[in-house]
Amino acid sequence: MALRVAVIGAGASGLCAARYLSADPARYLPTVYEQTAAVGGTWVYTDRTGKDEHGLPVHASMYKNLRTNLPKETMAFSDFPFSSSLQSYLSRQEVLQYLEDYSAHFGLKKHVQFLTRVDAVKPVHVHGGVKWKVTTSKVTDPDKQNTEQFDGVIVSNGRYSMPYVPTIPGTDQFQGRILHSHDYRVPEPFRARNVVILGASRSGVEISVEIAEEAKRVVISHSDPPSIELRRLPPNVRQAARVENIMGPNIVRFQDGQEFQADDIVYCTGYCLSFPFLHPECGITVHNGRAFPIYRHVLNTTYPTMSFIGITQLSVTFPLFEVQVKFALGVLDG
Repeated sequence: MALRVAVIGAGASGLCAARYLSADPARYLPTVYEQTAAVGGTWVYTDRTGKDEHGLPVHASMYKNLRTNLPKETMAFSDFPFSSSLQSYLSRQEVLQYLEDYSAHFGLKKHVQFLTRVDAVKPVHVHGGVKWKVTTSKVTDPDKQNTEQFDGVIVSNGRYSMPYVPTIPGTDQFQGRILHSHDYRVPEPFRARNVVILGASRSGVEISVEIAEEAKRVVISHSDPPSIELRRLPPNVRQAARVENIMGPNIVRFQDGQEFQADDIVYCTGYCLSFPFLHPECGITVHNGRAFPIYRHVLNTTYPTMSFIGITQLSVTFPLFEVQVKFALGVLDG
């Protein structure tokens, strides 16, 4: 009898899970739950920030002019290459089209319940084994819930939707604009303004350079040395140590004693793992950006029929998703 498997999210990792589950219908029956109306997850761009049209937090952190910082030759799933006509470093539109084409090629949309939010996931003990009770609701009718039972759960809701914002003394006094890169879309609102960027990892550097095209001055605040070497920055961009505190309505003070009069502060400080739908009985806790207890960043060690795809950082994402899915299914199949 085929195993029923719930997949949470229809971004790249969820689509990869659906592709391998659906390839063996005698063994697996996948149901993919997707909160939005489209596949693609974080690669789906929207001008909206804050809340979406259904009053839910906007999931995607995509900005309009993003290009990949990995070449397509390292990004593709093993059985579905990118078009040879594309340049190596892709636009967000090209990556989203790739995922839409991947979904169409493997016939994945028929397994997806769109505009469906997962409200709760809880283990239940049945005949000496563990099943999963998954409660969902339509985002258009959130008061009407539906609960189904599954043999396995694959959590693939991504790791780039819950911003991490560090506590900085004096932030409540700042009278300028403060936002996280999660809500950054285009550089034009920063025209002729003085901007502090907190963080010099990939998004921090990319957004700094893009904002510099419009801003008067940009300061990148980061640890010394930064996680990546900063070279050939625009002339109106300089570096500073970490922010120590904010003084009054617009003065940002750095740990090296420098001060800067800022109009805007942009946090490029990364994201937190977030699994709000997991019942405490699932046994998963999140601390300092990591989830526990998870074996090889994939298997819930308490209940190995629950797996997590794509929660690692600094990885070659799509090929890693593929390996993680194969590992999870190998365990699920016994």
